[in-house]
Amino acid sequence: MRASDAVPAPPDGIALQADGLTRRFVTEGAATTALDDVTLKVRPGQVTGLVGPDGAGKTTFMRLACGLLRADAGTLRVMGIDVAADPVAVQAEVRYMPQRFGLYEDLSVAENLELYADLQGLPPAERSARYESLMHMTGLAPYIQRLAGKLSGGMKQKLGVACALLKQPRLLLLDEPTVGVDPVSRRELWEIIRRMVREAGTTVLLSTAYLDEAEKCAEVILLHEGRILGTGKPGSFSEFLAGRTFLTSAPGIRRRALAMKLEDSPEVLDAVIQGDKVRIVTVGSSVPDGTALGLSTALLVDAVAPRFEDGFVARIKAARGATSAAARVAIKRVASTGRDIVISTGGLERRFGDFYAVRDLSLEVRRGEVFGLLGANGAGKSTTFRMLCGLLPPTGGSLEVAGFDLRTARSAARGHIGYMAQRFSLYGTLTVSQNLHFFASAYGLAGRARQQRIDWALDEFGLAEYVNAGSEALPLGFKQRLAMAAALMHEPEILFLDEPTSGVDPLARRDFWRRINALAEAGVTVLVTTHFMEEAEYCDRLAIMAAGRLLALGSPADVKAQTGDASGPAPDLEEAFIRLATSTAEAA
Repeated sequence: MRASDAVPAPPDGIALQADGLTRRFVTEGAATTALDDVTLKVRPGQVTGLVGPDGAGKTTFMRLACGLLRADAGTLRVMGIDVAADPVAVQAEVRYMPQRFGLYEDLSVAENLELYADLQGLPPAERSARYESLMHMTGLAPYIQRLAGKLSGGMKQKLGVACALLKQPRLLLLDEPTVGVDPVSRRELWEIIRRMVREAGTTVLLSTAYLDEAEKCAEVILLHEGRILGTGKPGSFSEFLAGRTFLTSAPGIRRRALAMKLEDSPEVLDAVIQGDKVRIVTVGSSVPDGTALGLSTALLVDAVAPRFEDGFVARIKAARGATSAAARVAIKRVASTGRDIVISTGGLERRFGDFYAVRDLSLEVRRGEVFGLLGANGAGKSTTFRMLCGLLPPTGGSLEVAGFDLRTARSAARGHIGYMAQRFSLYGTLTVSQNLHFFASAYGLAGRARQQRIDWALDEFGLAEYVNAGSEALPLGFKQRLAMAAALMHEPEILFLDEPTSGVDPLARRDFWRRINALAEAGVTVLVTTHFMEEAEYCDRLAIMAAGRLLALGSPADVKAQTGDASGPAPDLEEAFIRLATSTAEAA
């Protein structure tokens, strides 16, 4: 960027200021308060994070800030301009990139740029230089003539940012820009954001579901149920947890089993798998011992510094009046079939014309295992996933699932499989009850057996209060619960989960994984795709793909060791993933 691209500072030294901001929505006669007396300030020339659980009011606030909604009460000023009095003037200063940026997928990258340049009133004489600058910054120059619909998820997000920046904004609003993109693309997007702030002085307000990203922000605003729970530097949110965060392990006890026991302890506020240990936040200063947990061995405990996510979880649970939320799935143990290997592929491939989406893939997944399938956007993992589910026939190699050859017995295999798609794939126009009835019937359940499973789903997934609600209107976390309940109606032997927690907040993610762990302990085999590397740590084994081929296979510790250097294993799975993806790209 050129020095001339720098944006002027706001006249009062505050980029965005809200005072007593309130916004309500009325749906089917019921009023919901999305924002309740919100007062905050966003400083210029920095990245400010807006975080909170699903339904906290983050998107509503951003839509108010760019003049797309009107507040019911309070005031909101952007760059010194009253949004309610002059929304058009505000929109000239602000660019807003929603969660699903409105790219035109049947237009090329160049055509999307041209369209948004017209919409933003960018003078024709300035366009060529601006396009060149943005394509260089985002790394999209080689793909300028490619259709937007043919770009990977990460490339689409970068094109969305480029379209938002055609006329340099003074304030950029990014609503969860990194959801659904791989770690490499996430790192590249953050470099683009930092560069805008550093070189042009752009103010960025960014909402995110990834709390490690919140730690990269200069300041953080924490919203919950439309109210401010806290503002300040990221480190300030966890200071009150000093002396209450630990890494634990127990010799001879698997991480998953230990995490489940710790979740049930009244002394533990939060428990998540981290590497080969379980990270806990305690309610007070005392730590549970092995005897109290019912362990046959001692609990080993090491104190660690609190992190932003610990503070987030503790504050939200306190606001909800909860100390623990150990969700469980009541499912009978899967009867042993005598098969230890329930998924097996040999030389698996899938071609689309001359293009190999998957090539020479050989792997095995064991009964009761949580197996992660990872890869950059466009690596071939979704194609692999669809073949394993019987949704897409392979063009070469062998594929066996639940003892059935998917080339000859695809329908029989599906009766043993539950599938939850990446995007909410239930029927949005149907109620929760109607969706559950439909899927129970589709899986062959009838009469009392069907009603028992529906009652089970409503109870186990906390859906009873939404039973007559339209599925499309559910909060994201509850949509995910409904989708998982539908996939489990017939008590499958194998559960396929395609990015099941994409975009959901950390508490909803924890509930989701508690259920996955309970299913695995009952003997259900779970195969999951994810872009969230901390979540990938929860898996027993991982396969990492790139360009349709298998790059690494093994436990999370194995993968980190395989990508180590002279100083030792990779420090975490995100770094291991980036090293693998980068080396593959360089070799290509």
